[in-house]
Amino acid sequence: QVHLVESGGGLVQAGGSLRLSCAASGRTASSYAIGWFRQAPGKEREVVSTVRRVSGITYYADSVKGRFTISRDSAKNTVYLEMNSLKPEDTAVYYCASQSNYGAKYDYWGQGTQVTVSS
Repeated sequence: QVHLVESGGGLVQAGGSLRLSCAASGRTASSYAIGWFRQAPGKEREVVSTVRRVSGITYYADSVKGRFTISRDSAKNTVYLEMNSLKPEDTAVYYCASQSNYGAKYDYWGQGTQVTVSS
């Protein structure tokens, strides 16, 4: 089992920045990838960015390309999401999740952290 804890959310003005952290514990070696997802009120959850644990290959949703950067610190078992040039439409609860194998569902989730971007 993998236990995930997000932190770093908050209230920021449009154009500002935040850095989210996802600290993993437990069987982290069994994790193939970590993903950041978000869910805004009344909307479906969407993937924001993912990073593979070993190769470091990353993925970004088109809506955040060029503004968000995902990174990992293997020594700390932590994945970060640096968010710059934030927009009001980035407002959502952000979750990190662990994927055990390529193509598998994300089966371990954190509790989420609120990001609110004011205009």
